[in-house]
Amino acid sequence: QVQLVESGGGLVQAGGSLRLSCAASGNILSIHAMGWYRQAPGKQRELVADISSPGSTNYADSVKGRFTISRDNAKNTVYLQMNSLKPEDTAVYYCNAVTSPFHFAFWGQGTQVTVSS
Repeated sequence: QVQLVESGGGLVQAGGSLRLSCAASGNILSIHAMGWYRQAPGKQRELVADISSPGSTNYADSVKGRFTISRDNAKNTVYLQMNSLKPEDTAVYYCNAVTSPFHFAFWGQGTQVTVSS
């Protein structure tokens, strides 16, 4: 089992920045990759960015150049630095972890990000 706790959401004006944090606990040695997803009202949950154990990253086209995912292995924490935020970035952001070898997925409780125009 892996437990994930997100923090850092909030209300920000368009053009502003926020940093989300996701602290992992439990069977952390089994984690293969971690990422951030988001779900806006009336829309499906979508991948924002992820980072694998070797350190490779992947971003949704809509956030490339604005968001950066990073990982602090010593703190078992993944971050999402969000710059140049837009109203369309408004959503609940969820932290995700995928474990090896069976690719079980674990989710955090979500944190609200609201970007005002």
